[in-house]
Amino acid sequence: MTMLKSLALAALASVSFMGAVQAQETYKFAVVPKAMNNPFFDLTRDGCMAEAAKLGNVECIYQGPVEHEPATQAQIIDDFITQGVDGLAISVSDAAAATTLIDKAVEAGIAVITFDSDADASKRVAYVGTNNKEFGVALGEELLKAAPNGGTYAVISGGAASPNLALRVDGVREALAGSAWTEVPGSPSFSNDDVALAVQQAGDFVTANPDLKAIVPVGGWPMFAPDGWKNFVEPNKAKVDSGELALVVADTLPMQLELLRDGYAHALVGQRPYEMGEVAMRTLLAIKNGETVDAIIYTGLDRVTKDNVGDFLK
Repeated sequence: MTMLKSLALAALASVSFMGAVQAQETYKFAVVPKAMNNPFFDLTRDGCMAEAAKLGNVECIYQGPVEHEPATQAQIIDDFITQGVDGLAISVSDAAAATTLIDKAVEAGIAVITFDSDADASKRVAYVGTNNKEFGVALGEELLKAAPNGGTYAVISGGAASPNLALRVDGVREALAGSAWTEVPGSPSFSNDDVALAVQQAGDFVTANPDLKAIVPVGGWPMFAPDGWKNFVEPNKAKVDSGELALVVADTLPMQLELLRDGYAHALVGQRPYEMGEVAMRTLLAIKNGETVDAIIYTGLDRVTKDNVGDFLK
């Protein structure tokens, strides 16, 4: 082979390689949580960022309202539609408002999935996250294990319009139906994902119901403020230690695991927010590549008690 021919073949190979690189589409995927001041969603952000870096041709944009404000979330989603992002992953605060915007995004050619909280009447392609009804049932089952003799219980929820939380409350009630447990008036309370308010509501339930036997937050909000949660539990510590007041809480963030280990709860039922971020990126990329994806992708649950909390803390 002549030198001239070798150089020509090398040049052709270089052009082919550059063409292949240029042919690989790059995408901007936006992840919209309910609230950016909720540490649960920090883990989703970390998962999506890590997976985007691994995929190489994907950028994860993480933006939502600072606090739980459905109207602000709707405006942020609308802004992303205007910007023409390639994909959206939304934790839905208000199903009705989100459905209108999701359908608008899909009609604009944007790939849309939900995560954590769904809008199943919308045109979203898939939901990634927890089976929220099953999640509530698991919370109720853990309460039955922790305090089988029953009594009165109270539920703390987040946003009143959040579809995932309504399913969790339904699941708790389903698990406890026919048992010796009865729900107190005013339950569930709605904290709007405000950690300080959730702690206050726990205290208010105990004050209003001196014989209260259990509190079941369907999200981890009151424990996301560890000092506040301790301040609530301490005056009731004798009841908690004896099992007279059972505390069964959703989520398994590190501070919650430590509180459980130290006797400030009886059981936790956890989701997998980091995996939600990872799977969201892979799912949106698959949609953009023309692949068929499952309409429902569950990321699983973890049940944690004092017997296995050490494994999770590792």
